[in-house]
Amino acid sequence: MGDLGMTNGEIWAQVRAQAELTPAVYGAVDFDMLPERFTGTPGEPNDLSSAGEEIRNRILADTALVDRMRAYTFMGDRIADRYAALMPQYGFRGLVQMLVQACDGGIEAVKDAPEELAAFIGAMERVPAWLDMNLVEEGARVERAEVAVVSPYSLRAAFIATFMNKYAALPMALTGTLSNENAARRVKETATFFSTSVLPGALARGGAGFKAAAMVRLMHSMVRFNAMRKGRWDVSVYGVPIPQVDQMPAGLIGITLMATKMVQAGRTEFTRQERARVELSRYRCYLLGLPEPLLGTTPEEIVTLMAARQATLRSGFDDATCGALLRATIGAYLPSDRTWRSRLFDTFERGFSKILFVKQFLAGDMGRAAEIGVRIGGFDRFAFAACAAIIATRLGAYRLAGRLPFLAGLADRRLVATIERQLAALGHAHFESDASSYRPAVPARQGATHP
Repeated sequence: MGDLGMTNGEIWAQVRAQAELTPAVYGAVDFDMLPERFTGTPGEPNDLSSAGEEIRNRILADTALVDRMRAYTFMGDRIADRYAALMPQYGFRGLVQMLVQACDGGIEAVKDAPEELAAFIGAMERVPAWLDMNLVEEGARVERAEVAVVSPYSLRAAFIATFMNKYAALPMALTGTLSNENAARRVKETATFFSTSVLPGALARGGAGFKAAAMVRLMHSMVRFNAMRKGRWDVSVYGVPIPQVDQMPAGLIGITLMATKMVQAGRTEFTRQERARVELSRYRCYLLGLPEPLLGTTPEEIVTLMAARQATLRSGFDDATCGALLRATIGAYLPSDRTWRSRLFDTFERGFSKILFVKQFLAGDMGRAAEIGVRIGGFDRFAFAACAAIIATRLGAYRLAGRLPFLAGLADRRLVATIERQLAALGHAHFESDASSYRPAVPARQGATHP
């Protein structure tokens, strides 16, 4: 595959430069070590195992690609991490407040703004050469129906899917997401960001999505800073907290599934609408700090990059981290009130999410689901069928309306209004990480179960 703009030597130079840029986080990191989480050896347990050993071996044979995944296992956020490292001086709330001011009014709105904040905002304001904002806006319009109709039912399932690997899930457990209340907050923050990003103009400078992306980046950097202090983190096991390879699934899963279907069908070119979705996803990830060498442009590149991430991530499930996160998120009450309608929706959505999770992320293996604490009953199956029928009907109606010139505009305005109501119900997302709520990180060495 192509070099996607950088050589591996240039990437490793950026990785190692983190020790000088942010010594409080990376000063003691040995970038030449091979953390336990990383596996590049045939036959070892990995998160691509369901695709078959032949496919993984083909990926491992591309030594340059494997080396790239190893490099990004050590890459945090070179820009936002420097700003987060000012926490001892400004406090985490002070950093959040200054970032909000800079997003709302520009860096000049922040009195005595630190250079690190100016660099952070400047990096986000820098427009990549490949960007077509008209295409981004078209991609947002295309995705609005799925966000408005499908996301309220599917978000919990997608969220718990990120807890299936102990190496990638530990930061979430470390930050106190083991309680139902905190799990609900994190789910809502995730929903807030992705829903906001598809609103008209949201990712433009000054848009709500631009601001939300900045807040998400700061939150991730706060986690890195806090986790790497006072012995809370074992780099030899986990690499660095929230490395760039672990941000790929959340930002790229939608277009990866689309690209996978295209590759399986023998297609190599995106349609206009598909390309618009890719442009939206790539720019959203760019604002979140995901390096451009991880943002594929063709169906094959997108699929290969994600497969390489999965193929080099050692599989591992432990109940103290993964199981606890699963149970907390499944048990979380997500609606904003406790009216009978909200409680009814929560009951049906929970059942739908459990089935969807098993189908999409466990290949329908109910036995494996029960082993990790996701137990499926008769009502869950009924809830899945009922919600699926509602989703299919509404989604089909919006897609039909979108193809009719006299209805397309009206349908889109209604979708925007729906998303705005959903965002209001989710409440204000703080995107903060307070070290006082962290629990100790107990490294789980090899030998934990691999379901």
